[in-house]
Amino acid sequence: MTEDEKYMQIALKEAREAAEEGEVPIGAVVVARGRCIAKAHNLTETLNDVTAHAEMQAITMASEEFGGKYLDDCTLYITVEPCPMCAAAMNWAQLKRLVYGAPDPKHGYTLFSPTLLHPKTEVVTGILAGECSALVSGFFAQLRREQ
Repeated sequence: MTEDEKYMQIALKEAREAAEEGEVPIGAVVVARGRCIAKAHNLTETLNDVTAHAEMQAITMASEEFGGKYLDDCTLYITVEPCPMCAAAMNWAQLKRLVYGAPDPKHGYTLFSPTLLHPKTEVVTGILAGECSALVSGFFAQLRREQ
């Protein structure tokens, strides 16, 4: 197992927790210098806040842990491609590295503005993509069955 897969597994665990809470199952983890400094999942329903995405929660936690607003020594692992709002926050945080699992062809930042991230941010995609995608697809399939 690669280091990226190891941390994506932690993000997937967060995503499963989100699903158990009735949230869209997306999880995020911030890693700095080989240490996990933040873990989060979507809280938009819980907090009744459209900005409470997993990435936003993780960025806030990491900034507090790191003691500053810049995450230029951090990697953010996210189970699904970030939306433009989250990508813009990553830009402002000057995130060093973004690693995500599944693409989001409907709401992902690359659909709207592929250059939205900070120019120095390295992007890695497709880490455990099948598992990440299946979690979200299964969640929405279950919602449709319940309606």
